[in-house]
Order: sequence, then C-alpha cells, then structure tokens
Amino acid sequence: VQLVESGGGLVPAGGSLNLSCAASGFTLDRYTIAWFRQAPGKEREGVLCISARGGTTYFSDSVKGRFTTSRDNAKNTVYLQMNNLAPEDAAVYYCAAAPYLDKAPGVYHYWGQGTQVTVSS
Repeated sequence: VQLVESGGGLVPAGGSLNLSCAASGFTLDRYTIAWFRQAPGKEREGVLCISARGGTTYFSDSVKGRFTTSRDNAKNTVYLQMNNLAPEDAAVYYCAAAPYLDKAPGVYHYWGQGTQVTVSS
C-alpha cells in the first residue's frame, strides 16, 4: 500500500503547480484524500481534502480561491492544483487517505512521502 506524490518544485510567486497523488496497492475511490503541508519549524497543517463523492472541503482559509483538488478514480490518482502561489505556501506537501472526512492527521491511514514546494519571492 503506497501513496506517491509528485509535481513539486520551485516556482516564482504568482506561479502554479499541479501536484499528483498516486495510489498503489489499494483503490482511492472509497477514501477521503487530504492534502497536508509542513513548513520548516511549523506543525503539519491541513490544506484541503476531497471526499469519496468528490466534494472539496477546505481546512485552510488561506488557500481558498487559489487551490483546488480533483480525483481521477480510473487513474487512482488525486490532484492538487495550486495557483497564485505565495512564499508562505512553501512547504513539503503530503497526501493522505482516510475512510472518512476529518481534519485530524491521526485519522489518515496512509501517507505519501511528501513533495517539496518552494516559492521564490
């Protein structure tokens, strides 16, 4: 069972990135998939999640209007589209899977290894 994030990198402020979270060993379609992020010296922060039915819940007000998430069950993959990135968005981004929607990281059974997002000012 594995989640693998990809798509991170270095972008200038105002730029965009599209992160992917691909699952292997299980199917994502019955899981809520959340995105968390952790910047150096800070606690892990919930960003948003997408339910098994495809609805989005935002955990962070700071990303509303800029970040969206979607899922492609046929590809067993969830995406995080990040637009108008700001330096404060820089962090390691993780995807995680849970059997139900919750903001608490402890609910999530499966985690990816993370992908680094760096935003230059």
